[in-house]
Amino acid sequence: MTLTKADLIRKVHATHLNLAREEARNAVEAFLDILKSSLEDGNDILLSGFGKFNVRDKAARRGRNPQTGEELVLEPRRVVTFKPSGKLRERLNEK
Repeated sequence: MTLTKADLIRKVHATHLNLAREEARNAVEAFLDILKSSLEDGNDILLSGFGKFNVRDKAARRGRNPQTGEELVLEPRRVVTFKPSGKLRERLNEK
């Protein structure tokens, strides 16, 4: 099952009864915008009790097209990795 942005907005709205749906949408959008801009700037994001998002630079490397077998060079790029916190890992492994 996938949790969508709309699902997040619904859950924030349902959890905080004094928050209007539009306010819940604005809060979720603002949070995601902050995360995106921080990652774009190359900053790591640590959410206590949840985990850490890291920005990594990957060097250029050789690869191949699996359909044709043709060799090619994969360009250098930036990627985001996620490492769950110990608390989250424990909760995931309880079930």
